[in-house]
Amino acid sequence: MTTPIVKAFHDSTTGSWQYVFHDPRTRAAAIIDPVLDYDPNAGATATRNANQILAYVEAEKLDVAWILDTHPHADHFSAAPYLKERIGAPTAIGEKVVGVQKLWKSLYHLPERFPTDGSQWDRLFADGERFLVGDITVDVMFTPGHTLASIAYVAGDAAFVHDTLMMPDSGSSRADFPGGDAGELYDSLSRILALPDETRIFVGHDYAPDGRDPLCESTVKEQRETNIHICDGFARENYIARRNDRDATLPLPKLMLAALQVNIRGGRLPEPEENGERYLKIPLNRFEGKFSE
Repeated sequence: MTTPIVKAFHDSTTGSWQYVFHDPRTRAAAIIDPVLDYDPNAGATATRNANQILAYVEAEKLDVAWILDTHPHADHFSAAPYLKERIGAPTAIGEKVVGVQKLWKSLYHLPERFPTDGSQWDRLFADGERFLVGDITVDVMFTPGHTLASIAYVAGDAAFVHDTLMMPDSGSSRADFPGGDAGELYDSLSRILALPDETRIFVGHDYAPDGRDPLCESTVKEQRETNIHICDGFARENYIARRNDRDATLPLPKLMLAALQVNIRGGRLPEPEENGERYLKIPLNRFEGKFSE
């Protein structure tokens, strides 16, 4: 098995982790879940995070084969189109994204012409599909629960699980978004924890409890033995009750209503209107029981 070299990039504004992994022999690489900066107060986007990734790719002389999304994110905009424009690599996501598109098309009351066929990405992966990044075999694992379209990429000994597991002292991700389901998340975690003990787990977020520095990497063994949502009993019904009770106390992510309408477009901003300006569309009082902090 070829062991990928993994470089992590942390966006402190959203607590998001972005990754570049590459094959040390061929220098072939993939980018996972890149962040497009967004300032909600100014309604302004920027490319600081994406440019850091581009600088790393150039410095390491990497040949980017794929720009990969794990799911349409609720807490940040995707920078996939920006990166594709600059390095030419194709974009991809799991094929269940079409369900997320249909759901949020209705919630945003988007026009009928808005496509919900996943055509905003170059490739839609099926569960169990396999592809190569240089000599590294990458397996696609569907991991719904956080969203109905979530997937993990298992690249050699590295599993990029994004919003399923968090670091062991933070537990697991929420399952109360539209299309989420705690039971499905339990089943997805079970699949991930069935990977070999030494598999490196790379998470999508870390909110650094108790003031520690943000972390992104653990192992399957560490997760099984110390994850606060798993280690003291992982019966399905117990996990569902614990997850649902926890989710009932959580506010919505501050950027969710802005981010989803961008990310179901594959990271593209809404089309300009007649005056040449772009606008976000926010449904009012649709989620009034989940006030943000």
